[in-house]
Amino acid sequence: MKTKLTLFSILVSIAMFSCNTSKPKYKSYSGDAEIERKVDSVLSLMTLEEKIGQMTQFSGRGDITGPEMQNEVMPYLKKGLVGSMFNEATVEKVRPLQEAALAESRLKIPVLFGYDVIHGFRTIFPMSLAESCSWDLDLIKESARIAATEAAAEGISWTFAPMVDIARDARWGRVMEGAGEDVYLGKLVATARVKGFQGEDWKDLKSTNTVLACAKHFAAYGAAEAGRDYNTAEVSERTLNEIYLPPFLAAKEAGVATFMTAFNEIGGVPCTASKYLYKDILRDRWDFRGFVVTDYTAINELVEHGIAKDEAQAAELAANAGIDMDMTGGVYLENLKAQVEAGKVSVESIDIAVSRILEMKFLLGLFDDPYRYMDEARQESTRMKPAFLASARNIAKRSVVLLKNENIFPIDKSSKKTIALIGPMIKNQSSLNGEWAGRGDRNQSISLFDGLQEKYKGSNIQFTYAQACDLTGNDKSGFKPALSVAGKADLVLVAMGEDFNWSGEAACRTNIQLPGVQQDFLKELKKLNKPTGLVLMNGRPLDLSWENENMDAIVEAWYLGTTAGDALADVISGDYNPSGKLTLSFPRNIGQVPIYYNAKNTGRPIPKNDPDADYKSTYIDVENSPLYPFGYGLSYTTFSIKDVKLNANTLKSGEQLTVNATLSNTGNVYGEEVVQLYVQDLYGSVTRPVKELKGFEKVGLEPGESKEIQFTISEEDLKFYDINMNFVAEEGDFKLWVSNNSSNESNELSFQFKH
Repeated sequence: MKTKLTLFSILVSIAMFSCNTSKPKYKSYSGDAEIERKVDSVLSLMTLEEKIGQMTQFSGRGDITGPEMQNEVMPYLKKGLVGSMFNEATVEKVRPLQEAALAESRLKIPVLFGYDVIHGFRTIFPMSLAESCSWDLDLIKESARIAATEAAAEGISWTFAPMVDIARDARWGRVMEGAGEDVYLGKLVATARVKGFQGEDWKDLKSTNTVLACAKHFAAYGAAEAGRDYNTAEVSERTLNEIYLPPFLAAKEAGVATFMTAFNEIGGVPCTASKYLYKDILRDRWDFRGFVVTDYTAINELVEHGIAKDEAQAAELAANAGIDMDMTGGVYLENLKAQVEAGKVSVESIDIAVSRILEMKFLLGLFDDPYRYMDEARQESTRMKPAFLASARNIAKRSVVLLKNENIFPIDKSSKKTIALIGPMIKNQSSLNGEWAGRGDRNQSISLFDGLQEKYKGSNIQFTYAQACDLTGNDKSGFKPALSVAGKADLVLVAMGEDFNWSGEAACRTNIQLPGVQQDFLKELKKLNKPTGLVLMNGRPLDLSWENENMDAIVEAWYLGTTAGDALADVISGDYNPSGKLTLSFPRNIGQVPIYYNAKNTGRPIPKNDPDADYKSTYIDVENSPLYPFGYGLSYTTFSIKDVKLNANTLKSGEQLTVNATLSNTGNVYGEEVVQLYVQDLYGSVTRPVKELKGFEKVGLEPGESKEIQFTISEEDLKFYDINMNFVAEEGDFKLWVSNNSSNESNELSFQFKH
C-alpha cells in the first residue's frame, strides 16, 4: 500500500510540474496556494469518468435512511469512481472500503465517509430543538465537538449537520432537528454548531476531532406547506431573504465546508435544480467556496417533480445549477458523461465541482493519510468517555423547559411520600435518543425510572409503577391497574409523549395532541384528584391545552439522549433548577399552526384595550396567542427585570444605543434566567414584525442577588430588506422590551433611528 501511495505522490508531483501554473478556475475554500496547486495537479490526471466518480456518493448498507442505489459499490471503488460513501461507520467497516479504493484504482484518491451525526454519535445529546432551548451557545458548540470527536474516531470525516432551517409549523416532523422559529437565535446556533464540528478555521480540519459540517437544507425546507415533509414551500423573495436564508449565511460565514440541497421547490423550481439558489445567491452573492451535495436522491426526484423528463435531463439541470455531488442517487454516475459529451454540461463546470471536492480531502489530510480517521485504539478509547457523558447530562438538564408548576416540583429528597410513576415513558429507553440517534445504543439510554431510582436512593421516597398504556394504539386494559396504583400514592408522576418514530424525517402529523389513548388516561387520572405532574418526551410542540388546564405541573423534556433519566432526575429533585426557554411556540390547538412570535401586525390587529373587538384578525373560538410563547420557561425561583434604561433616545448611523436593565433573583434558590431583548420597527417602506429578538443573556443568580444586564443596538440590528430589496436600516420610530419571554411587554421603551 505504501508503494502505491508513493507512486501516486510521484504522479501528482509530475503533474504539478507540468500543468499550467496559472490559478485554478475554481475559487478555493482555504485560499491556500499550495493546496490549490495540489488540487489542480490531481485534476489534470483524471479522466472524465473519474471526475464524475468524485461527484458520486454511494450509500452503504450499515444504516438505510432512504432509497438504495441498485449498484454494488465495490466494483466502482476499485475503479476509482466513488467520491464519498454514506451510512457506513466503525473502523472495521470503513477501512476495507478505503482499502478497496486505494488498492486497485488508477489514481488512488481517498474516499470521504459521511454520516448523519445530528446531535451525537455514540454519546447522544438532546435533540437539536431541545438543545436550542438551553440558550447556551457554548454548550451547543461543545456537544457538536464531542459528536465530531466520536465520529472521527470511527472513520467518519463528514456530517450532514447542522440543520439550520427556520421552522414555524409543529406538524413538520423535522422541527426537532433545528433551532426553532427565530432568525436571530437560529444564526447563533448555526455558528456554534459549525464551529463545534469543524473548528475555528480550515486549518482545524486536519485535527482528528473535527469533521466537515453541512448546512442544510438550502433553502426554505422548514416552510413546507401543511407541515408535510418534501412538500412545496411557497415563500416570497422577501420572506426567503429575511427569514430562511440568514442562518445559512451565518453558517457560511462560520466557515461551513458544505451545503445540502432541499427537497422542496420554491417558485416552481425544485431547489436541487435552482440556479438562483446555488449560483446567484450561494456562489455569486455569498462567495461560498465549499461544495454542495444533494439530499438523498434529490436529483432523481426532479423527474417526479415534473421539471425533468428523465434522469439524464435531471443530471443536466442539477449540474448546471451548481450541484457538486449526487447523494446516493446514481444519476451523475449513469448520465453525466453523456450530457457532457452532448454539450449540455460543460467540462469546466465538472472540473470546478471536482476541485471543490478534492480540496476538502486535502484539507482533511486524507491524501497524506487515508486512514487517519480509522484508528482502532482511538475508536475504543473515545467512545462514550465519562467526560462526554457528563457533558451530555449537563446540557440535557439545561434543555428541559418547565411549562407549569403548581407546588409539584421540585420533589424534596428529604420528604416522606409515595410517588406513583405511571405512563409509557417511565421505563422507555428506545425513544430517548430521538429519531436521529447516530450510532447511539438505545438500550444504553437511562430511563426516567432508573434515573429517579438512583437519585432518590436511600431517601424516604417510595416509588410504585404502572405503565397504564402504550404510546400509540387504543388499548385501555392498563388503565384500571394504573389508576389503582395512583390512588394509593401521595403524588402521581406521569411520563408520556411520542414514540421517536413519530417525529423526525417523514414523520408529520395533522393531530399534535398526545397520541393514542394517553390523554384518555389522564382524564381518568384527573378524577382521582391527586397532585399530578406530567413529564413529556416528544419531538415537537404539542397541543397541550387540556393538559395545561388539568395537570398541576408540566415538564417539557423532549428527547434528551443517552443521559435523559439522570438529567431529568436532576431537575425533578431540584438538584438543578430548570432554566430552559422555548425556541418554538406551543399552539393552543392545531388550527393556529403555523404560529410564531414575530408575526406581522396586519391592518386589523386586536386592540389591546378591547380584545373582544369585532372584525379584527382573530378567531371566534380561541385567542390568537400561543399556549406557551417563544422564549417562555419557568424556574423554581422567581426573577424581576427592572430599571430598564437607554443611554439616549436617538440612535445615529455609526453609533450604538446602550440598554441597561437590572435582573434580580427574588426567590429562595439559585437559578438561571434568560434575559431577552426585543425590538419593533413601528413603520417602514414594507411592513415589519410586531417584535424581533435582538439579544439575550443567560445569567445565574443566588437568592437576593442582582446583576446589571447590558445590551447594545446598532444600525446593523435594524436592517431589513426595504421595498427595493436593499438591505438597509430606515429612519423611524422603534420600541424595545427587555423581558423573560416574547409575550411579556413590560419594560417598554422607545427610541428613534436617524442617519
